[in-house]
Amino acid sequence: MYRARDRVENEEWLARLDRAADSLDLGSEARSVAVDLFLTHVPDAERSKPAVAAASLYAGGLIVGEERSQARVAETMDVARLSIQTRWKDLLRDAGFQPPEW
Repeated sequence: MYRARDRVENEEWLARLDRAADSLDLGSEARSVAVDLFLTHVPDAERSKPAVAAASLYAGGLIVGEERSQARVAETMDVARLSIQTRWKDLLRDAGFQPPEW
């Protein structure tokens, strides 16, 4: 869970997530899950926020059945695909889901 203050402090990142979700044509449920994942796992280091935001967006899409490729999400969020690949399974586990083994 996250604090309301986290939402205010990360307003810029939430706006980026929303713009990326628009570009990826993700629905409101995927956006909401992505925001919750990001705010629950927001890193202290600014340089890590793009990767966590991208992984949150990718995982949010998976959770609600609106899967987009890691490459497409990475390009939209301007991060390396590896940034998503190394984080998304942990985000799913922390949210109570069993990530696939592929």
